Amino acid sequence: MQHRIIVLGAGYAGASAAGRLARRLRREDTAITLVNAEPDFVERVRNHELAAGRPLRHRPLADLLAGTGAALRVARVTAVDVDRRAVTVRDADGESELDYDTLVYALGSGWNDQGVPGAAEHAHEIAGREGALRVRERLALLEAGQRVVVVGGGLTGLEAATEIAEARPDLDVALAARGGLGDWLSPRGRGHLREVFGRLGITAHEHTDVSAVHADRVTTADGVSLPSALTVWTTGFAVHPIARATGLETTESGRIVVDATMRSVSHPEVYAVGDAAMVTGPGDKPLRMSCATGTPTAWQAADSIAARLTGGKLPHVTIRYFNQCVSLGRKEGLIQYVTADDRSVNAALTGRLAALYKELVCKGAAWAVAHPTLGLPTRRRAVRTAAPAAPAAPAATTRPATETAA
Repeated sequence: MQHRIIVLGAGYAGASAAGRLARRLRREDTAITLVNAEPDFVERVRNHELAAGRPLRHRPLADLLAGTGAALRVARVTAVDVDRRAVTVRDADGESELDYDTLVYALGSGWNDQGVPGAAEHAHEIAGREGALRVRERLALLEAGQRVVVVGGGLTGLEAATEIAEARPDLDVALAARGGLGDWLSPRGRGHLREVFGRLGITAHEHTDVSAVHADRVTTADGVSLPSALTVWTTGFAVHPIARATGLETTESGRIVVDATMRSVSHPEVYAVGDAAMVTGPGDKPLRMSCATGTPTAWQAADSIAARLTGGKLPHVTIRYFNQCVSLGRKEGLIQYVTADDRSVNAALTGRLAALYKELVCKGAAWAVAHPTLGLPTRRRAVRTAAPAAPAAPAATTRPATETAA
């Protein structure tokens, strides 16, 4: 019988894992199915561009998987039963179940309203394509002089504020950050960021904690009211809630606890990649939710699964960081070089060259999804080992962990 591998979610991590597995294993030995709620691959790192009105390239998942032997199932995942090794999905024809021998969980994350009153009702997110499109629609309706408030001073917030301000210079764009503007950056990086904010006319409300969101304003913890015709919320990510309900061991926030090969510590037939996985890097620090984390974890999981099924050698690659890439509109950028554990160093690249660098990174990330072995020749190997035995119905447990999100 074919070994059934199901990959849930087709973001950078899930799509890369499915494609890499399909190129590592013989078609006659495996049945690989990629399950995703929509038929297209979404370049999440470009959602701020989409929100500001820039058209993006259409990338059908069927085209990315063409010729690999992997199948695409367009459906929404509604439940995962790790004891029966079954996934429940819903599509236009109703609900059905998919059985698996190996599962790759890559459902990722969405926006996190942090429980702030009114955020879910009145703020708009750009963590997903639908949210970014709604922001674009709202921006098109705004008149000159109206204010847009971006809440969140992380990478997504910086990119959203600068992209909107450049695309709509007639609007009054402000950013509310809980800390200082770019306070994690090097002095050179912070200086360039402030310079770009000044040129684009963006008002930075630093050390500002938004405590409530209303239809026409946001309220800060110290009682200040900031008018807002459109509030864009970028205060971090929250993982998909299904993982917590599966019985897999998760952290308090619902990320699946995995070992160095991305294998669940509680269920050996399950692997987790991308934002859904609790992965530690250099210094035993949790890796942040990002494309820079997602793709390497997908490669690690795919190579580990292939090695275990074919009797090959397990990969031993430490996932580390090299830089943080920030687009500041279409003409400016900031490349902040970092240590392996993501701490800023003094070196930074700025200006037009940094914008070109970031554009190449975005294009490279999408290219890598379509070419998950980076264009290198590969040999599909025969499956030699059976699926791992299912453990005896473990209870769901929680492992506390310190996490970061940007």
